[in-house]
Amino acid sequence: METKTDQSVQTYIDSPEKLKKLYRRVIFVASLSQIFGGAGLAAGITVGALLAQQMLGTAAYAGMPIALFTLGSAAAAVLVGRLSQRYGRRLGLTTGFMLGGFGGLGVVLAAVLNSLPLLVVSMLIYGAGTATNLQTRYAGTDLAAKNQRAKAVSIIMVSAAFGAFAGPNLVGVMGEFALSIGIPALSGPFLLSGTAFLLAGLVIFLWLRPDPFLIAKAIEAYREEHKQEDVFEDAPQTYSKNGVAAGAAIMVLTQLIMIAIMTMTPVHMGHFGHDLGDIGLVIGIHIGAMYLPSLFTGILVDKFGATAMSVIAGATLTTASALAALAPGESLISIILALALLGFGWNIGLISGTTKVVDSTISDNRARIQGNVDVLIALSGASGGVLSGIVVAGSSYAVLSLAGGVLSLILIPIILWANRSKSASKVV
Repeated sequence: METKTDQSVQTYIDSPEKLKKLYRRVIFVASLSQIFGGAGLAAGITVGALLAQQMLGTAAYAGMPIALFTLGSAAAAVLVGRLSQRYGRRLGLTTGFMLGGFGGLGVVLAAVLNSLPLLVVSMLIYGAGTATNLQTRYAGTDLAAKNQRAKAVSIIMVSAAFGAFAGPNLVGVMGEFALSIGIPALSGPFLLSGTAFLLAGLVIFLWLRPDPFLIAKAIEAYREEHKQEDVFEDAPQTYSKNGVAAGAAIMVLTQLIMIAIMTMTPVHMGHFGHDLGDIGLVIGIHIGAMYLPSLFTGILVDKFGATAMSVIAGATLTTASALAALAPGESLISIILALALLGFGWNIGLISGTTKVVDSTISDNRARIQGNVDVLIALSGASGGVLSGIVVAGSSYAVLSLAGGVLSLILIPIILWANRSKSASKVV
């Protein structure tokens, strides 16, 4: 007797058009959640250090919020990945966004009560929103054909950019709103963050159904059981440890390099007399280069493959690092070009690495491995931020940038090693 699950899966097997319609719906829902999620992430980060400085009365620990939410995001990446693996993207992503939302509102309460312990706990929980925002990109790949995966990731990343740009621009407005209701001005952006994360979770909970990951798992299991052709029109997928390692290495190194150089660029510019307007322009262009080329990048990754584009990512980051190291500190144009290339290289690396991980996993382990990889990405970003200050204090911005260039070059042999390896085995 045919089970209910089989009947549901058979609907998509019998009608590729219905499967494509579901895929488009998933992309829309995930993209919509990213607009809210991006705003939630950017608004809170913008004033996190200032709020800590205000509450502590010193700038010595102003970096504490960044460290706390990064640590929280690393832990949440594991949680979201495992929940998604067992129960589907809908439950995993909803849980992560909701936790991030409650964390953001907890920061507001901590500011009102001037409670440092509550601030610490709330920032840790707030990090769940960051991790979930990053993992949402994987939802778009669940029902995508192999030649659509990079494009799916890129569409979702572009959507996050709209929120990321809007969040910081609403900081002033939210500060005024906070004062109007009798709470500290710097808690206003976290009120926006908490609400935005909660809305992102609500979008996922209400509309990400049927669950794309569960449908993909069921279709794959049905196809294997009944010896049918793959409805995704792909060759049967196998699990490759080397492919996962290569994809993870690409994303970890690009994150480390990008965060390290970006973090110290404002300090470097300040040493050469650039004002806040110049610094804001450079960072704004850098963020634009991180997200806006995504659609173009996704098409290239799908056409030429993750391996070839990862090599280009390494070359782009090497060029950016060299330019940052060698460009005159007084030259605004040179710094803009270096940071734009740095953002673009990160963009290529993240989309290529994400695609590589998806291509190298199977439904029985994909979400869990994706969560574990994102833990490494979060920790590498935190490490890059901390180490960059140490390197510059002990030497110079040029040395930091050259070190980034060396790490970028390491990407290329890693990628070529993984590509040469033909050993791949399917495991549960």
